[in-house]
Amino acid sequence: MFELHEVQRAVPLPSRYAAPASLDEAAELLSLHGAAARLIAGGTDLMLELSRGARSGVELLVDISGLLGLDRISYDGGRVTLGPLVTHADVIASAPMRTAGLPLAQACLEVGSPPLRNRATVVGNIVTASPANDTISALVALGAAVTMTSVRGERTVPISEFFAGFRQTVLEPDEIVTAVAFDALDGANSAHGRRGVFVKLGLRRAQAISVVHAAVVVALDGGRVSDLVVALGSVAPTIITVPEAAELAAGRDLADAGADITAAACRAATPIDDIRGSAEYRSHTVGVVVDRAIAALASATEADRWPEQPPRLAQTAGSVQSSSAATADAANGGDVAAGAAAVPGRATDAPGSGARSELADPDDTVTATVNGAQRSAAGAAGKTLMDWLRDDLGLIGTKEGCAEGECGACTVHLDGAAVFSCLVPAGRANGATITTVEGVASPAGDLHPFQQAMVDTGGAQCGFCTPGFVMSAVALLDEIAEPTAEQITVGLSGNLCRCTGYCSIIEAVRAASSDAARTAPVEAGTAHIAERGAS
Repeated sequence: MFELHEVQRAVPLPSRYAAPASLDEAAELLSLHGAAARLIAGGTDLMLELSRGARSGVELLVDISGLLGLDRISYDGGRVTLGPLVTHADVIASAPMRTAGLPLAQACLEVGSPPLRNRATVVGNIVTASPANDTISALVALGAAVTMTSVRGERTVPISEFFAGFRQTVLEPDEIVTAVAFDALDGANSAHGRRGVFVKLGLRRAQAISVVHAAVVVALDGGRVSDLVVALGSVAPTIITVPEAAELAAGRDLADAGADITAAACRAATPIDDIRGSAEYRSHTVGVVVDRAIAALASATEADRWPEQPPRLAQTAGSVQSSSAATADAANGGDVAAGAAAVPGRATDAPGSGARSELADPDDTVTATVNGAQRSAAGAAGKTLMDWLRDDLGLIGTKEGCAEGECGACTVHLDGAAVFSCLVPAGRANGATITTVEGVASPAGDLHPFQQAMVDTGGAQCGFCTPGFVMSAVALLDEIAEPTAEQITVGLSGNLCRCTGYCSIIEAVRAASSDAARTAPVEAGTAHIAERGAS
């Protein structure tokens, strides 16, 4: 009988899954089960670590992603606070963040691709504690504080003290990170106050782990530097800062101090050789990214490259709060719904409570609305959503290409948002609304316009990646009726084509959009996606 090699066999996921009804209940479960329990929200890092066997001894997943009100970003008294379920997509969609926390917003825009950003949380990024994680350096430069809660009480530490070493933090097994907060930045055109920027070097435009990155926050007084924080990632076991740069720049014009700041950053970096780059290359590129960051801040152009309406691949139940309205709310100390309040299935009520309270064993039944019909199947504990859909519901259109959130072949819509189903625990499906590629066509069997366009343009090719492209493209067209070349590039950036035939797939998106969009040239988007696919 054929057997997979040991490196091909995924480690079974924990066999028990809990969906607590409140943060208090989640804390009690962590206290009761200790290191055998693991909190999960987005799970995009944790699910991969579990499947690779990088986290042993975990028997129970405590999923807080269904709790209400934890996906809020509040702007109050010049202080920005992120809840534990704020995703990278939420940060990107929050208009005030583009001023108050620009380096964090820019870092979130560099994380993965839209389906990954729809699930991955900022808190999860810092808990994973990889020095390559983009948002950590941004939060370090912003001087963020991390609040942790357990049945024993609450404590807050500066984010610089949160990391104990390579992929290590001071978070205890029974603690939950319940907030990340920092002082808001000021406008980009002021000679006074604080401004910041994030710059990253990756090997491709999406789904790229940093080769190096830098976040820089400067405080100016009359145009001269009164404080400076340079945070570097992927150049040491943890995110590091460069105190020497602040000393060299103090009291000087930022542009005049640029060369000294860059040199100090290069001296502080202690990179290693790995698959993404040599130590020598990283040492050189530290200077490049820091120099670009300083130049942008000195010329007040740090926000100029922010894209217009970055695709989220999420259906909305109404328009996302306008930039002007969101900024006004922020100025008045209000909560801004993180761009997520209008997404079906996202909680917006009182924080930390929910309707579910269950502890699922391997044989317990999960019930979800799948492709418009209620479907139930037992045995979801210990599985991914992808496996549950394929093995238990027989919906084999969802493909397993990498099982690591890299290729996009397993993309489905979960509560209105495109996600990688290989990185979602199957228990999360309970009570959810899910659409797979089998549910995209009309009940009468008429193909969706994008499906028909894929036929007409020859975009299907070998077909293995096609379901994932269909799910991403449908979500994109539902969100933006006439996407630009750049929006198509970003919208499809989480999907890899094994045949490298992106031109016809992009043409299918064009053909499925309105007549006005259909006449626009496709060359720009084609070049970007083809480049990424070949990397």
